[in-house]
Amino acid sequence: MALSRRVLLGHLAATGAAGATLTAAAGPARAASPAHSGGRRVHTGFDRLAADGYRLLEGRRVGVVTNPTGVTQAVEHIVDVMHADDRVHLTAIFGPEHGFRGTAQAGGSEGRYDDPATGLPVYDTYNKSGRELADIFTASGVDTIVFDIQDVGARFYTYIWTLYDCMVAAVLAGKRFVVLDRPNPVTGRSATGPVLDKAYASFVGREPIAQAHGMTVAELALLFNGEFVPKAAGRPVELETVRMTGWRRTDFYDTTGLPWVPPSPNMPTPDTALVYAGTCLFEGTNLSEGRGTTRPFELLGADGIDRRWAAAATELGLPGVHFREAYFAPTFSKFQGKTVGGVQLHLHDRAAFDPVRTGIGLLVTAKRIWPGFAWRPDNGIDRLTGSSTVRKMIDAGAGTDEIVAAWLENLTRFRAVRRRYLRYT
Repeated sequence: MALSRRVLLGHLAATGAAGATLTAAAGPARAASPAHSGGRRVHTGFDRLAADGYRLLEGRRVGVVTNPTGVTQAVEHIVDVMHADDRVHLTAIFGPEHGFRGTAQAGGSEGRYDDPATGLPVYDTYNKSGRELADIFTASGVDTIVFDIQDVGARFYTYIWTLYDCMVAAVLAGKRFVVLDRPNPVTGRSATGPVLDKAYASFVGREPIAQAHGMTVAELALLFNGEFVPKAAGRPVELETVRMTGWRRTDFYDTTGLPWVPPSPNMPTPDTALVYAGTCLFEGTNLSEGRGTTRPFELLGADGIDRRWAAAATELGLPGVHFREAYFAPTFSKFQGKTVGGVQLHLHDRAAFDPVRTGIGLLVTAKRIWPGFAWRPDNGIDRLTGSSTVRKMIDAGAGTDEIVAAWLENLTRFRAVRRRYLRYT
């Protein structure tokens, strides 16, 4: 135990992690260590928690909500690190979609088991909420729940709703909640896209936030706790956040110096995250969104589509992106084993690129040039966009600008709410 602790502290000292005030009330800080972006290196919430000697967890029975992205700078999993440190009384793990160790595909989880590496019980949180999830927290015997999962910045990425559901359940079970922050990999510059209509709430959108929210998980936790948790659970959760140092709102992930671990099987690189908030909308259609290829969400297509789609998309003049005619054969999911035609997105100015506007433009042009275009029969597109508006406007022949204009009023209101919970400059 002591040896593992010395190794950990030596690692943290080498990377320059600073033990500063850890809660949400503290002001944003800058790391002074050597770096990858203008002399800076980003230290995650976990880096700072560990460098501070885990004082925030002292005397607590701790359970961790995490997945393979919960790693240190040296890509050691935080569960393994904390389990080997006698300053932390880690007693349970809670796994989200895809599972704690990441063995499940989309829409799956690992179930209840004992982790072979640590012997700790792993509880399945996927698709569980309210009293059912609260009962799991109670049965685990923990009094403090720690959340550490890398998000990708899109409303329909389920980990942020695992965060929300766990916060609500923590209130119901009388548990304290701690969020360890990580970067929004596509920056935190702004929120874009339609805001969810509560009538369309689901596990890909519980509450009215924008499709690309432009926040970190700690900022989202503060927003959830200020705006939504009291309505769902009767009162706010006892929440503490451990912020990053060295991260700025304009930072893309590859400037942080942090290792990228795929948050889910079809999010292999930070480049995938750049387009995901827009091109994931194709999950609501009969076109392939690139699952089963090496470039998911960057490749889109279907049987019968040819060069005309790339040409039509190019004519829209969307900023920051080029569209290339592409052909591919998915190894699983839609069109498995069949060569289909479509487009590949190539970003040439990621700061100017708007993924949601681009996704809408691609939907509009796909429907126009391909007679086989269809929405998924369950109208899953409505859950992804947050209402039936986008689907109905596209069906009525509306253009990209007209559709974008339809959500601006709600987006402006959300941006005003969001601004109150931002903790980085």
